[in-house]
Amino acid sequence: MLLAIDIGNSHIVCGVFREKTLIAHWRLSTDQSKTPDEYSIILRSLLQFNNVRPEDILGCIVSSVVPPLTHVFDMLAQSFFGQQPLVITSACPHGLTLRYDNPDEIGTDRLVNAAAAFARYQRYLIIVDFGTATTFCIITQQGEYLGGAIAPGLKSAADTLHVNTAKLPKVDLAIPKSVIGRDTTTSMQAGIMYGYSGLVDEIVRRIQQEIGQSALVIATGGLAPTILPISHTIQEVRPHLTLEGLILLYERMTSSCG
Repeated sequence: MLLAIDIGNSHIVCGVFREKTLIAHWRLSTDQSKTPDEYSIILRSLLQFNNVRPEDILGCIVSSVVPPLTHVFDMLAQSFFGQQPLVITSACPHGLTLRYDNPDEIGTDRLVNAAAAFARYQRYLIIVDFGTATTFCIITQQGEYLGGAIAPGLKSAADTLHVNTAKLPKVDLAIPKSVIGRDTTTSMQAGIMYGYSGLVDEIVRRIQQEIGQSALVIATGGLAPTILPISHTIQEVRPHLTLEGLILLYERMTSSCG
């Protein structure tokens, strides 16, 4: 079995694969104050709940946009699983041509998503990842990573609205029945949800115009299903795209090592 770990700014997503089949996955809160031992305790409990023993894990791969936690999970993998984890960088065999001024600036989660999507579809793609930030990545039919756009995340924006105002409550990220709210909660939900679907749709439309191509629009990230019902441009949701990409890159990286 293989363990794939995607360390994001808000959440850490872990997935266990048997061959290429995802058999268990979990979403943990990102906490830079936790030690390798503390994360080991959490993972041990989750693995036991799914009848997976630490010795069953024969390989580990990590994508991280939180450098301090990269080291934490490196230590965890070595002490708990006896594995030296593979860590994603812009130099890994992602199968893409990076048309980015400084490829090292590309978040590894974005690279992993792009590698997984291009390997599957082999066509023009726009990948929208709903995480702490909402990111847009554009890949050509020839496998060129052109770049993209970065906007504040849906939950980040909603939380900021609550924290920075005296009388606005924290609201669930749910689609209201009407864009015209009849109370504070539904008014906030209308502004957040319809506002973000409009942001996504407008950026996608402008990308399509600029590249002069009809691209398949794929959404991923924990909040992707939330926006899908009111988006006019998202065509497919792949909630585990990053984990799928990590397993793909694990195979390529281990093959290239002989």
